[in-house]
Order: sequence, then structure tokens, then C-alpha cells
Amino acid sequence: METEDRRSDEPSPSRLVESIKEIAGLPECRNCCKRMYGNLVRRIKLLSPLFEELRDGGGGGGGGEVGEEARRGFEMLRDALDSAVAVLRSVNQGSKLYQAFQINESAAKFHQLTGQIEAALSMIPYERLDVSEEVREQIELVHAQFKRANGRMDSPDLQLVMDLDITQKDREPDLAALKRLSEKLQLKTLNDLKKESLAIHELVISSGGEPADCFENMAWLLRKLKDSVIRENPELDAFESEKGSIKHRSPVIPDDFRCPISLELMKDPVIVSTGQTYERSCIQRWLDAGHKTCPKTQQTLLHTALTPNYVLKSLIALWCESNGVELPEKQGKGKSRRSGRVASECDRAAIDALLEKLANMNLEQQRGAAGELRLLAKRNADNRVCIAEAGAIPLLVDLLSSPDSRTQEHAVTALLNLSINDSNKGTIVNAGAIPDIVDVLKKGSMEARENAAATLFSLSVVDENKVAIGAAGAIPALIRLLCEGTPRGKKDAATAIFNLSIYQGNKARAIKAGIVGPLIRLLKDPGGGMVDEALAILAILASHPEGKMAISQAEPVPVLVEVIRTGSPRNRENAAAVLWSLCSGDVEQLKFAKDLGAEEVLKELMESGTDRAKRKAGTLLELIQRAETAPDL
Repeated sequence: METEDRRSDEPSPSRLVESIKEIAGLPECRNCCKRMYGNLVRRIKLLSPLFEELRDGGGGGGGGEVGEEARRGFEMLRDALDSAVAVLRSVNQGSKLYQAFQINESAAKFHQLTGQIEAALSMIPYERLDVSEEVREQIELVHAQFKRANGRMDSPDLQLVMDLDITQKDREPDLAALKRLSEKLQLKTLNDLKKESLAIHELVISSGGEPADCFENMAWLLRKLKDSVIRENPELDAFESEKGSIKHRSPVIPDDFRCPISLELMKDPVIVSTGQTYERSCIQRWLDAGHKTCPKTQQTLLHTALTPNYVLKSLIALWCESNGVELPEKQGKGKSRRSGRVASECDRAAIDALLEKLANMNLEQQRGAAGELRLLAKRNADNRVCIAEAGAIPLLVDLLSSPDSRTQEHAVTALLNLSINDSNKGTIVNAGAIPDIVDVLKKGSMEARENAAATLFSLSVVDENKVAIGAAGAIPALIRLLCEGTPRGKKDAATAIFNLSIYQGNKARAIKAGIVGPLIRLLKDPGGGMVDEALAILAILASHPEGKMAISQAEPVPVLVEVIRTGSPRNRENAAAVLWSLCSGDVEQLKFAKDLGAEEVLKELMESGTDRAKRKAGTLLELIQRAETAPDL
């Protein structure tokens, strides 16, 4: 009977005990979801005594006046636990880098599960179940834990998110950030990295290579992590080289890496209109011979444009490195590395060819060329100089108004990557790019808007550009992105707004555009991961008279006091700066802050805060002490 019960869909105590055992038996999570995963598993395991006692005693859902009520709660809990098993398994397998890039989505799933379990537990009448007092008390405590967890979403590891952000925006990422990622993601050895490479490969194949940019970033970051591991342990590189040199059998090339025409490892994979990938030289010969069909599927080709498959090319490079196979582009060369000058000459020829495609009116060629320039500009500093010197920037600026959304995305992202070079910033602005970038920020796709925001931030490093960007109407569009963008888009918008607001005139523009309301909402939502940015912008706006008034009307004092009590050192400092601005000359705000316990937390800040925080705390305490003689305080 127990076996039948286990297989049944009835939400009996036995069924729930089995579900909890299944969850308790899942392997330990060793990726970026470890804390969220561990918290959920730990809380679910604590439910086991209740259902074991009900199973062994036969109570709760089998009859009596509480039977139907308990049954409904058990049914909800069964469904929630089934969902938990699926989520826990999904976040603990496959690519660790992919899980890291999806950390915000995973946090939302864990929060949703917590809410489902808490709702189910709320329906179960513990006081009317036939269980011991000890078990009842334990379950009430567990229920309280779920209720608290449901009220506040587990925030992802902030350091991890910041390190990922740094490595995506900086083409030569900080070595300390790479080391932290290596440790956090358990990618500390060459064997770990080889397994991760295979996991990414499996993921690309199963997903059809979408989204391509995500996989390109993952492949690039994996290479950087490998470089970091070898830098820390150079003897590993020597060992791998020696191991590769004594291999007598070549590794089996995955079918996905072979050209369907030549069956050889692809050097320059390209995609035709049917979605199939071929080696460029092979498919070009096929097309030059007059064929109008796809060799593999025999479908008629809608066009003959060839789109580089950068994701697959990166994966092939990773596979070659992991298996000791010489990279295809290096085969037949006498030297393992070309000199910088030779590389630049080759790149310049390729770049000139791409610029010809940008300049013609063929939409497919424009899109492909803009995409290639985007990636070339992303790779290294030499490419950024070479592309700009070739005259690409005015052509890319023209494509910002392209009717093709993908071309527009490529163009604005290429300009973002080029703007990393300080000299290129002036060239971009002189080409009249700012109004067009702002237009993309207002009307483009979400990816284009995010990268337009990042480009404006990069350009705003030059002080005179802050004035031009603000005058072009960027700030209202940035605020809109701050409200409705993806987590990455919100951060791009926030950093741009912060930098622009250093100029006094842009503070007034931001306040007039309604920035304060969204910032306060972000400040009150720790799970959204934008508290740092919201506080930094509020601190800079609070120095403006109109900003002080707008912030004061939003009634932020309670949350500011709470941040000073529990926040990070930088957030405590910025919260104290905002509170100081609000309370200076405003007795009502000062009284409100004092009533909320500000005096105590400010004294603590005087002991443990940053130097600036200590100064602000000291000034606020003086204001409170001076005002204590006033009759209202």
C-alpha cells in the first residue's frame, strides 16, 4: 500500500514525506545559487516531522471535521514541492556561467516557490491536527520562517553581480574580479573549465544558439577565466602542453563543429538563410558554382548573404584549447603568434571591406558588417583604434537611424565598444551621434536602449558632453529605462543618470522629469538589487534645492534610517548624506528622524562608518542636540 500511495497523486502525508525526502536527497549546490538553494532545502526539510507523525498516526486529511481543509493545504503543498524539485534540479546542473548570468531570474523563481509553500502552510490547521505539541511548535516556527522569507526576496550575491557586470563592460577585466568569479563559480581548475566548456556546448546545441550574445559573452568569459587560472598556476599550462604533445590519437571532433560539406573542423563558420552553418570557403564555392539551395536541407535560399556564427566559432576555439588541438586559424603558420603589426595590417584590410558593406544600401550586408565591427571593437584596444582610423564611426552613426532593429542594435553597441578609447569619444560626438543615440534610447529595442544608455554614460565621462547629452533630452528616456528595463538595463540607466547629474543643470532636468519617485521605489525594494544606485543618485540630487524638496515630499526618512542601521558602508554613507540634506534647516524632518531612532544609529555610524559618513553623522547629531531645546522636539 505504501508503494501505491507514493505513486498516487493524492496529497497524503506519505506522499509529502516522500517529496521532502526527494528534496533532502538532492546533491549540494556548488554554483552561484548555493545560498538560495540551501535556504529553501533547509526550510523544506524542517517540514518532515509534521508529515511523518501524521503518516504514522494516520491523522490530518483522512477524515474528521478538519480533513477537507487539511487536504486542500496538502494539495497546494504537494504542487509547490513538485515545482521546487524541478527548480532545484534546473539551477544545479549544466553551465555554471549560464546560471550566473540568469541569477536574477533564479532569485525570482525561489521567491515564487517560497510564496507558494507559505500560502499552502497557511491553509493547514495545525491546531486541529493530531500531532504532538513539540511538532506543532516546530511547524509554526518553520511557517514563520517561510512568511518572513516571502516578505523579502533573497537578493543575489551583489559581489557576483558586480563582478559579472565589470567583466562584461571591461574588455580587459580586473584580475581580482576574475579570481572571485573563479572561486564563486567553482571553476578553479582546468578540469573544471573543460567541463564548463562542454556544458556551454550542450546548452548552445539544445537552445539553438539563442540568445547569441549571451553565449558569446559566456564563451569570452570562460577564456578569460582559463587565462586567470593558468596565470595563478603556470605549471598547469606546461602540464597541459606536455600532455597535448604526447597524444597519439586526435580527439573526436563533435559533429556540430564539422562543416556538412567538407566534414572538416570549421575555421570560419557562417550561417545561410535556412539556419544551417557551413565553413565559409566551402559554402562560398557552392554558391559561386550557381547553386541556389542549401546543401544540407535542399531548401531554396531566400538570399545568399553569409552571417558569421560567432558563438560556434568561440565554442570551437574553446574545444580546441581544451583538447590540445591547434586552433584552425593558426594551422600552417610558422609562428604561434603573429606580430601586432602584421595583425593590424590584416585587420585593416578586413575592416575596409566591412566599411564598404556599411556604405552600400544592402540591408543584409549592413547588418552583417555592423555586427562584425561590434565584435571586433569589443575584442581589443588595437581594433578600436584601427576601426576608428578607417572611418567607421560616421557610417555607424548613420546606421543608428536604420529601420532594421538588429542593425540599429549592432551600430549602437559598436559605438559603445569604440567609445572605450578616449580619443574615439570626441570622434563619436563630432559625428553628431548624441541626438541619434538619444533617439535609440527612446525608441529602440530593449537591447538597443540598454546599450544606448551605456554609450551615453561612456561619453559623459567628458564634462562638456554632460551638457550636450542633457540638452538632447536623454534624461527622461533614461528614467523610463530605469523604471522598465531589465536588471542590466536599469543599472546602465542609473550609472548614466548619476554621471550626468554631476552637472548642476542636469540635476534640475532629472528632478523635473520625475526621477525621485522611481528612486524611492528602488530604495524600498532591496530584492531589486538597485539600492546602491538609487542612494548614490539621491545623494547627488539632494544637494540641489529642488531635489531636496522633491526628496522630502517622498517621505524617505524611515528607509534612510533603516539603511544607516543595516546597510553596506557605502550605502550608510550616502543615506547619511541624504538625511543631512533633508534635515538641514528643517526641524520637522529632524524631529521625525529622531523619533525613528536616528540618534542611536548615527552614534553607531560615528564609530564604524567611512570618514565621510562619520562627518555627516557628527553634523546630524549636532543638529539634533541643538534642536532638543526647541519646544516641539
